[in-house]
Amino acid sequence: MSDIATYDPGARRFGRVNWLGLYTLCEREVKRFLNVWTQTLMAPLVTAGLFMVIFSIAIGPRRGEVMGVPFVTFIAPGILMMTVIQNAFANTSSSIVISKVQGNIVDTLMPPLSGGEMVLGYLAGGVARGLVVAVVIMLGLGLVLGLWPAHPIAAFAFVLLGAAFLAGLGMVAGIFAEKFDQMAAITNFVVTPLAFLSGTFYSVDALPPVMFEITHFNPIFYLIDGARWGMIGVSDSPPLMGFGISVVSVIAINLVAWSMFRRGYRLKD
Repeated sequence: MSDIATYDPGARRFGRVNWLGLYTLCEREVKRFLNVWTQTLMAPLVTAGLFMVIFSIAIGPRRGEVMGVPFVTFIAPGILMMTVIQNAFANTSSSIVISKVQGNIVDTLMPPLSGGEMVLGYLAGGVARGLVVAVVIMLGLGLVLGLWPAHPIAAFAFVLLGAAFLAGLGMVAGIFAEKFDQMAAITNFVVTPLAFLSGTFYSVDALPPVMFEITHFNPIFYLIDGARWGMIGVSDSPPLMGFGISVVSVIAINLVAWSMFRRGYRLKD
């Protein structure tokens, strides 16, 4: 009788971490984008290549050096990071929104997974997709342009942080959005402007004073600037400061996602 009286049906029987459940969610999210690799991997690589070709033909020959390097070399890291963050965001946001719209989000919520485990599971898919895209683009830049990372460890660190930040933002956006058109609005009016207005195609030193100050409040600016330093050794801001701001941004956005999962915000209605 005492055993029955003290039994807690809500108690976890997997220890502090449900490793099996976490691994299963990670595997599902990775296989999800690998199963449609032509859409999730090939398409963004083609888009990145088109960006490089168009800017090389249309602007490259007439544009002088930027920060001491050729224009095409300058924009290459920005296009790399922009592609990474867009794919990391798309992976987590689409996974959650599709599950909500189709009504099978319950398959993720019912297993004994904590909020932190769900964040890590979705994060694994977004980061994995971002890293795969980054590796292929880096190989392309190296083989075609002869552009290899000047600081490989720094380049990898900023790419990893960029994928983690946008994967976390994708989780927040996916939980918040109830329909595909709401998700499209967030992508078009929040994510895309943040990515394009963050020094991807220009040095922020060329901006008017007001835009210069505003840009420095954009966390994506530090991700792109850090990736540029890692790839070609030049940057608009101190790389160490950018690294610190990027780490804080990643922690902050994923804490928001954890809080939303833990409370079931817009998930258990």
